[in-house]
Amino acid sequence: MKEKLLPFIKQFIPFSILLFVAQLLVTRFLFTETPFYYSVYSIYTFHFILTFLMYIFLVFVNITFFDKTGYTFLATGILKMMASVVFLLPLIQSNFDDKIPDVGAFFIPFFLFLLFETIHSVKLLNTN
Repeated sequence: MKEKLLPFIKQFIPFSILLFVAQLLVTRFLFTETPFYYSVYSIYTFHFILTFLMYIFLVFVNITFFDKTGYTFLATGILKMMASVVFLLPLIQSNFDDKIPDVGAFFIPFFLFLLFETIHSVKLLNTN
């Protein structure tokens, strides 16, 4: 399991830090007048933890039940979407005036993390 997780971690941490710093700079300097419901820290903590846990689970399934790895990827993707809705529920139910910048600030990294996870999941499937 260690040999399958280590390459992912070596790329995932710099990828996450780079995206975090980029979004932090964009929100601080380009959107100075825009109030955000969620902080960049909370968004990236959510994405980082969820992606990392789901990839660990995917590696576990790949090791124990190789033929079910693809289905597990699909299931974790659906769970990630459901967790995202739960995460955004307070924003959706709030009386916050402009929700569009918050939704964009959440879903742009969501899709980038999903792309990163997809690339590594395909590599995981192709190694065996």
